[in-house]
Amino acid sequence: MANLYKKTYPIPMPAGAEIVTRRNKPVVQWRTKHGKLRTAPLAEDGKRMLYVSEVWYARYTDHAGNDKRISTGCRDEQAAQRVLSDVLAEQEKIRAGFITPKEIEVAEHSKAAITEHIEKYLDHLKIKRVRGRKVSENYRKNVKCRLNRLVQDLKIKKLADITSDAMNRWLSKAEDKDMAAATRNEYVISMHAFCNWLVREQRIVANPVTMVQKADRASDRRHIRRALTIEEVGNLLHATALRPIAEWGRGKVEIPKSKRKGRQTWKYETVTHQNLDACYERGLSKLKKPHLKKLERLGRERALFYLMAVSTGLRHKELRSLTIGQLFLDAKPAPYFELYASQSKSGKESRLPLRADVVEKIKQHLEHRSKQGYKALLFDNPPGIRVFDADCQAAGIAKTDARGRVVDIHALRTTFGTHLAVAGVHPRVAQAAMRHSRIELTTNFYTDPALLDVNGAVNALPDFAFKG
Repeated sequence: MANLYKKTYPIPMPAGAEIVTRRNKPVVQWRTKHGKLRTAPLAEDGKRMLYVSEVWYARYTDHAGNDKRISTGCRDEQAAQRVLSDVLAEQEKIRAGFITPKEIEVAEHSKAAITEHIEKYLDHLKIKRVRGRKVSENYRKNVKCRLNRLVQDLKIKKLADITSDAMNRWLSKAEDKDMAAATRNEYVISMHAFCNWLVREQRIVANPVTMVQKADRASDRRHIRRALTIEEVGNLLHATALRPIAEWGRGKVEIPKSKRKGRQTWKYETVTHQNLDACYERGLSKLKKPHLKKLERLGRERALFYLMAVSTGLRHKELRSLTIGQLFLDAKPAPYFELYASQSKSGKESRLPLRADVVEKIKQHLEHRSKQGYKALLFDNPPGIRVFDADCQAAGIAKTDARGRVVDIHALRTTFGTHLAVAGVHPRVAQAAMRHSRIELTTNFYTDPALLDVNGAVNALPDFAFKG
């Protein structure tokens, strides 16, 4: 039997309320802040009053015989009755086999605003795990920004507004505005993942953007990294070791009047390849011994960080999470270190070899460490992108070359892959060293052809010229 009702539950009486009798029943009477008189039934305990909900609720039996109670959202009883009649009609259609419960659920979700679905999806990402690890906060933030931009640009109000045609038109306009293929693909991936979640949660029947394809990223690469030469790596390690002290020996330079801001008329000069040694010598004369030793350790630590990056191919995040307990420096037949699955981008454990010269540098670094515990991080102060850029400038390495290729921290991994190829390492072995899932990543993206001896390879071919 279906019926309407209003919920009642006891709440504390307002300040200044009094108990009076109305129609032989005790009620609570009080005045609002606007001076209006209000009354409410007295609770059974005589200390609280009964709050009556403003909207009507409905009680009915669904198609499976379960007792259901829902809010109609209506304050008017006649309007609430019409809502209940619609619900009962839907249940009759389900019993008769005209529609399914899934179709009813999808229809209910279609009425909600798109922002509600996005909020639920972001809540889902908070508890989602990929390869046993939670989705990062930075990833969730990026997904939220992309979805909100698509909702705004495509004027999406409800789920029905998400269409492949609208998405393809937006991608075409984004391409005309010179948005990179990799960036456009991120929007496609975010929308695909969101719609797939909607399908799994039975909020929509099918993914409406299934036919939306990703752009060809290989033909529109904007951020191309280059590998460092052997000489550049040596200059980088040398400059990195000296720069912490050289920073204290920088001279003052006058700021041109056209570039002054506020009252500042001078600034410290930038440490470059030309003035590195001079700044270093002035820094040595300025600093006291305890501070000098601290900066020397800092420079050696940064240099070791870069050395391990170019000799192991570890990513920045993997390298800075490395602990002393993961190093096996005296292992036979060769030293190695272990990379845990929680640290690796692929989510797989790895055992990677260490060169003898790198092992020697690590041992020297550990001799001056105060923290020697098994779980202690190998690097106390891993360099970030700004520190790396300053070290490159001190080493005379340009951020961008004439071909537009860039040098950043991840370029050290490109350097590792490129010099494996230069040394004649088989591509399959290089793929294993780089820990790539596909060999195309190793050969196409992490091998700089500018350093390969293509001319020597061609000259190594036999003489095909016809003799006679």
